[in-house]
Amino acid sequence: MKKLLLLGLCLLALQVSAQTQRDTYFKLTRANFNEKNALATTAFVEQYFRLPGNTGFNASIHHVENILKKAGFIQQKENEFEAPLTYRIEKRPMKNKTWEPVSANVAIVGEAQALLNFSTNRNMVPINCPSTPEGGVTAEVVFVGKGTADDFAKADVKGKIVFGEVAASRLMSAALKAGAVGVMGYSLPKYNQPEKYQTSISFGGMQANAGIWSLFLSYAAKERLKAACLKGKVTLKVDIKTKIYESEELTLVANVKGSINADERFVYSAHVQEPGANDNATGVGTLAEMARVTASLVKSGQLKPQRTLTFLWGDEIVGTRRYITEDKERAKGILWGMSLDMVGEDTQKTGGTFLIEKMPDPSAIWTRGNDKHSEWGAGNVTEKDLIPHYYNDFIFDICKEQGKFAKWTVNFNPFEGGSDHTPFIDNKIPGLLMWHFTDVFYHTDNDRIDKVSATTMKNVGVSALTAAYTLVTATETTAAATVAQIKADALLRLKTEFELSKKAIAAGKPVADEKHIIEVWGKYYVDALATIGGMAVKPQTTRIGSAIKVATLEVEKQTASYLDGLK
Repeated sequence: MKKLLLLGLCLLALQVSAQTQRDTYFKLTRANFNEKNALATTAFVEQYFRLPGNTGFNASIHHVENILKKAGFIQQKENEFEAPLTYRIEKRPMKNKTWEPVSANVAIVGEAQALLNFSTNRNMVPINCPSTPEGGVTAEVVFVGKGTADDFAKADVKGKIVFGEVAASRLMSAALKAGAVGVMGYSLPKYNQPEKYQTSISFGGMQANAGIWSLFLSYAAKERLKAACLKGKVTLKVDIKTKIYESEELTLVANVKGSINADERFVYSAHVQEPGANDNATGVGTLAEMARVTASLVKSGQLKPQRTLTFLWGDEIVGTRRYITEDKERAKGILWGMSLDMVGEDTQKTGGTFLIEKMPDPSAIWTRGNDKHSEWGAGNVTEKDLIPHYYNDFIFDICKEQGKFAKWTVNFNPFEGGSDHTPFIDNKIPGLLMWHFTDVFYHTDNDRIDKVSATTMKNVGVSALTAAYTLVTATETTAAATVAQIKADALLRLKTEFELSKKAIAAGKPVADEKHIIEVWGKYYVDALATIGGMAVKPQTTRIGSAIKVATLEVEKQTASYLDGLK
């Protein structure tokens, strides 16, 4: 009993010390993260339609490079650890040509106001779309409804423009076969609320070298064109200018060297491609400011990372996956990953909320209670895909603390995938996504700088930096506090799942199935507690192992009690 009491008092003292460490990092990041810098970078990046290898993508990479150089990062020559602050730009030949839009305009002949113009609807031109002949194309447009075989059988489209209330991609094959000169289609998901935001167009692509051009329509343009077609013959003047050319793919990598375990690292990733402001110019801008802040704190001696911090900017998923998989020895030292994607939303304008997408835990399999998937949709997660770890709760706890401080709403969603956190998960590395959803302007050309909140970017940056600084300088004090936190989170989760299972059984669900859910949650947290043993940079005693054992016994005891209580 005396030993347990002494252990408890010792852990309590360590928890207080850990909170002091975290408070120090919060103060540093809140004082030094300049949201105006993050917003300025976002504004620079969002002016371009960005694809790997094109003008906007490369300009964005070099813009961030200049920020790094001014902050004190030096260009790596041979070894990424040859100086405390280094960066490099990796260049790779691209298998396919890159593409970028230059201009586009669609006008109904005889009407003064353009139907669509690239200056206000940059997503009207699909990726890989070729240019029209010099001077544009003037041709009759034929409305084919939903573009079914019967619709095409009734229409003469040879030498004409095909227009349908369906995705342009679904019209291409039949239109090309029938001799059409171009295609115009309409398709927007419900969460974009197209009947309310009538000028929105989602970006998308078409097959390269398809032998025909195509365009995307907004709801307003579709309705206007359809009404005109239903009245009689309509002729369109279409002028599209794009560039398609050989290029190389760039990835920007910056490192802040750890002083003790340099090969162990926390990796951030923000993808550059896509044409939006929130998606993902905000990720690029936020991460650039995070790198600047880190360099400033290291140079002033206020931050002394003992593990390495790595910052990545590149092609979504592709660049992050390559970083993880191309160097197996380096990959062994990646302890945590974090994706910054759509992190600057003004939620009063875009809707939705800030979310932390967790790495796979049982809520991705049994989504109930307060757990909710976003409109992105659930992934196919099974028990073998679970990655028990303290990381989920650790990050959420830090974000909640910043949320309380800044009156910032913080929520979470079960794992869904689809961004730069996915390569971490695929390689069994703890990885999370910071993002916002649902956003009514998601993937549309109304995702512009006026929908961005500099304050939100600061809240995300402060949280992401504080979390990483804590982990790359983690001591036994940090680990002890995390043991207490994870134990508390485990007991709360088990209680919640127990109550949900009781209701499920009362509603007719099989007892065995509900017991299994409790068992899986119990095992998940027992295994998560075990991972805290590797948190401290330099473990010096056995007390963390002892604390994990005590916490594990409590979780196992509570799990057994709840299982016994399910009748």
